Amino acid sequence: MNDDLVTATLSAGPLLLRPWLAEDLPALIEAYRDPGMRAMLRSQVTDEAEAERWLRVRQEGRESGSYVSFAVVDRDRGGELVGNVALKCPAPGSGSAEVGYWTAAPARGRGVAPLALGALGDWAFEAFAGDGLTRLDLLHRADNEASCRVAEKSGYGFVEVLPARPPWPLDGHRHARLRTGDVLRTRDLLP
Repeated sequence: MNDDLVTATLSAGPLLLRPWLAEDLPALIEAYRDPGMRAMLRSQVTDEAEAERWLRVRQEGRESGSYVSFAVVDRDRGGELVGNVALKCPAPGSGSAEVGYWTAAPARGRGVAPLALGALGDWAFEAFAGDGLTRLDLLHRADNEASCRVAEKSGYGFVEVLPARPPWPLDGHRHARLRTGDVLRTRDLLP
């Protein structure tokens, strides 16, 4: 177990990115009531049992070093839960990892996602530099235009369209951010 992953906490302006807590259950359930969010995510949280399972998976990911998820709270709004950002930790030597996020409906349009993803990316490049991390990928459904805007604002350039495959019924987009700060684009992948 990597204690640094288990306890990692990040700051981004008014936002605090911290481990998920049992006290977050009501706000987590409320966030998942948003039909727009449920339509875009694989995991579903509709009741306390599912919320407890969701939190347990995040804790186990931190403890195993495979997945680090942060509750994003707004300190200027009394610690209101405004989102989630996560990193699927890179395998040593792989050079890349995947990030993901969601923003609670009441917090959308306030710049939460780009700010939180920026902090997560900066932290990931530093925390996993020894593992050779040089690229972060952000994937989303192609019909999610808001996620395209968030990716661009967060320094993740559009790379490619990913064909639909289970469990996703629609095509997706891959965006990437490089450790150097350069924007990775499709042309960078061509021979």
